[in-house]
Amino acid sequence: MSIDGSGTERARCVLAPNPSPMTLDGTNTWVIAEPGSPAAVVVDPGPLDEGHLRRVLGVACAGERRVALIVLTHGHLDHSAGAARFAAMTGAPVMALDPAHRLGSEGLAAGDVLTAAGCELRVVATPGHSADSVSLLLDPDRALLTGDTVLGRGTTVIARDGTLRDYLRTLDELRSLAGSAALRVLLPGHGPVLADPAGVLDYYIAHRQERLDQIRAALAAGARTPAEIVAVVYGDTDPAVRGAAEWSVRAQLDYLDGR
Repeated sequence: MSIDGSGTERARCVLAPNPSPMTLDGTNTWVIAEPGSPAAVVVDPGPLDEGHLRRVLGVACAGERRVALIVLTHGHLDHSAGAARFAAMTGAPVMALDPAHRLGSEGLAAGDVLTAAGCELRVVATPGHSADSVSLLLDPDRALLTGDTVLGRGTTVIARDGTLRDYLRTLDELRSLAGSAALRVLLPGHGPVLADPAGVLDYYIAHRQERLDQIRAALAAGARTPAEIVAVVYGDTDPAVRGAAEWSVRAQLDYLDGR
């Protein structure tokens, strides 16, 4: 389970009170600051929950720090719905890859380096779960904030606004980054901190290939619709997330069809 205060020297988790089968223990809001810095960056303020946002504010502004910047890993509401309210509370702009989720004139692009918290956060484009997903490399801690691209428990759903082709490419690129950046830890958008980045990414890559093989076998056995394939491949899945399983099946069918 994610625990408030977990993370690294420069990244602290504040867990939102929105647990569900899709959000696991809840959304992890990350407060980033170099020790002694007068400013902090808040990543994924989470849902529009006043109590949660005030707790995030308390952590971010400890020691008379100010919130200089709000960053979204992607625009799904469990990560972004509280952003406008938190921006009003702090006066900080909201940066996101998707212009629809920005507040202020600045966007995000792959390779951008954010220094507002007194340390470097490098933007890594990681589309797949959604088209607008980014991860953030916290170089001093050799940590990667992954949003929903990699979860602390289980595996990621390919949402309606994502594609499996992008996601597989992203996983390969993150596996390379795990080696080149000597990553020590992944800081996910849901679930606990992951201490073996390379091993986790190897598992994610192998799992996706295994799922594709299962989809091929289900098709060969006569399954045709996403619901029929879910019944065969995801038979033991919690009914509460059957809809999400169908999204993933559609993404896999699109991939196998070359789309």
